[in-house]
Amino acid sequence: MNLRRGKSVRLSLLLLLLVSTLLQAQPAAQPDYAREKRWADEITPGLVVGDAIYLTQKSGHKFLAIYTEAPNAPAAVIVVHGLGVHPDWALIGALRSGLADNGYTTLAVQMPVRAATALTEEYPGLFPDAAERLAAATALLRGKGYRRIAIVAHSMGARMGNYFLANAAPGTVDAWVAIGISNGEFMNADKLGLPILDIYGERDFPPVLRKAGAREAVLRTLKGSAQIEVPGADHYFAGRESELVKQVRQFLDRRLR
Repeated sequence: MNLRRGKSVRLSLLLLLLVSTLLQAQPAAQPDYAREKRWADEITPGLVVGDAIYLTQKSGHKFLAIYTEAPNAPAAVIVVHGLGVHPDWALIGALRSGLADNGYTTLAVQMPVRAATALTEEYPGLFPDAAERLAAATALLRGKGYRRIAIVAHSMGARMGNYFLANAAPGTVDAWVAIGISNGEFMNADKLGLPILDIYGERDFPPVLRKAGAREAVLRTLKGSAQIEVPGADHYFAGRESELVKQVRQFLDRRLR
């Protein structure tokens, strides 16, 4: 009986290892392109600030970005939205237009989305796709002559930006603003070699608040970095958009001008 049990245990372990290997070998998740198109069809006709442009991925997929050029801008800012929305949504629209009003050219980029019913846990599979889009956005801005580029990203978009920066060549981006990074954690931030602003609301999501101390400890090791809690603000900075724009602009002024 002991021998049989031993064989059964070994067989179970082998099966678990096989299943784990197969799961790890699964291809990256596919974005919901139809949902992206619905967003684009909805927002582009009503754009008042900025121009709708389309960037192309290696697969041939074209994704929306909103380009707003500021005269004599010292730098450009890639603005990245959070889970399941679009590049003119709420605080993203406020950021892209507000920073342009303060002298920064902005490029708000459509990130890959899943179906509206998708869970947060389903989004990390889209991170490689998001990184490719951010690389294309960076290349576009470099091609337009911008020597200094920052990424300003909210919530899940901040996680996507973190993934991109962790895998990008040094010097690809000059500064990063993470707004309410949704899991509350930085990935390899100590190795990024660029100044980071970690900004969140006093009434932000629990993981953002709970892990603020750990993020602050990392920021202390990165020259030029800072952490700001905005009084009264929630995760979406509803009613506090102007304060968010001000704090982000002040950070960028110190790091990019």
